[in-house]
This record gives sequence, C-alpha cells and structure tokens, in this order.
Amino acid sequence: MIALLRKSLIAATMACMALASCGPSGANDPGAAGVTSQSADASSTTKPQSVGDCVETTITLVGPRLEGAPESGSSVEYENGMAQVEYDVLPGLANSRVGDEVSVCLLSVPEDCPPGDDRGRMYSGTNLRTGESWSAPDSQHMCGGA
Repeated sequence: MIALLRKSLIAATMACMALASCGPSGANDPGAAGVTSQSADASSTTKPQSVGDCVETTITLVGPRLEGAPESGSSVEYENGMAQVEYDVLPGLANSRVGDEVSVCLLSVPEDCPPGDDRGRMYSGTNLRTGESWSAPDSQHMCGGA
C-alpha cells in the first residue's frame, strides 16, 4: 500500500514539475485563490486549497525531523504556517536555507478522514533560489493515525 502511494506521489510530483507552475497561473482567472501569481504579501498567509494549487512563501525553519539527529529525516516550516516532514532525508532540502523563497504545491488530500483531522496532505516544494524540489506530507502521521 505504501509502495503504491509512493509511486503515485512520485508520478504526481513529476507531472506537477512538468507543468512548471504546479497549477493554474491565475493569469486567465482573476478570481483564482492561492496560485503562484499572487503577490508575496497575499501568498505568505495563503495555503493551497485544491490539488494543483501552488503558493509562494518563505522558509522559516529547515533541518532534520528530530533535533540533533541528522539522519532522522527532514522537516521544513514556512512563513504561511505550513510545514512538511518526512522520515527520509530529502535531498532537495539539503541546500535550502531560512529566508529562501519557495513554491509549494498541493499534490493530494487523503480521503475518509475523521472530522477535523486534515493531516496527511501531500505537498511538493521547489526552492526558487536553488531550483531543487522535494515532496513530503504536512504531518508525520496520516489522518486518523497517532
């Protein structure tokens, strides 16, 4: 099940990267919310709402999943309140620094979650300074989990 999910996420990430903008640009839809063409002020407080939507924000914290344990995985937090965490070390985050501008795109939303439990959303991130990308969920556990 996990292997199938990983394959699906990799395929979704590759498709997202192929589109370059990870979703609608907003150029043809002036009412589009949460897309990469928004101003920095608006996007710093906005999260992608629909699969394929992207926002630009800034890294406020980046490092290992567990403090002092570099091989424990990766974690990153953003100015807009979003975060990503992964049990594997994400090579795309290796050269990222606090203050780097990034584009974050919503890749998938879990289904059949308990009311109020919205953990497990999968996002791709692209560092606009380095050009490196990664994908990871917003929580260490899926909805309904620990």
